[in-house]
Amino acid sequence: DLLTNEPGVIMEEGFPNATGREQSIQGMRTSEFCLHPAGDTPTSCRLFDAIQSLCIPVIVSDNIELPFEGMVDYTEFSVFVAVGDALKPSWLVNHLQRFSKQQKDMFRQNMAQVQPMFVYDNGHPGGIGPIPLDGAVNHIWKKVHEKLPMIKEAIIREKRKPPGVLVPRRCQCT
Repeated sequence: DLLTNEPGVIMEEGFPNATGREQSIQGMRTSEFCLHPAGDTPTSCRLFDAIQSLCIPVIVSDNIELPFEGMVDYTEFSVFVAVGDALKPSWLVNHLQRFSKQQKDMFRQNMAQVQPMFVYDNGHPGGIGPIPLDGAVNHIWKKVHEKLPMIKEAIIREKRKPPGVLVPRRCQCT
């Protein structure tokens, strides 16, 4: 609602069909910045779509888990904004207008380097065929593989604790 009447801001509603998807893709490809408010999952498609469109993600969250963290430095191609700041009238638009053309170009160049990690489609009809080695599917499995030992450790620790004792988590297993 805060961005609806701001000059230079385009807000579009999409529909989950082929036409809506194409309109969304076209909108992102012609935009400099794409808003990415925190959602209910760290792998929201709007972030993947923005990166594929070279639309600089504006991540609005005070604490968000992003896909492939540890493999990707999002500060090299994204803008991070605190929720409180984003809720101030005109603050977000004014903040984004301060980025120079050179800064935006650098964000896009850096984003182009990580684009392959955010590709799900393998280019084969019906998705049947090999998946890209540097694509999203393999990177998701790598992250699961990294977290698995911590999850197993947390489960074992939970089983052995005495009744009524709280054992603090040592990992982000969720």
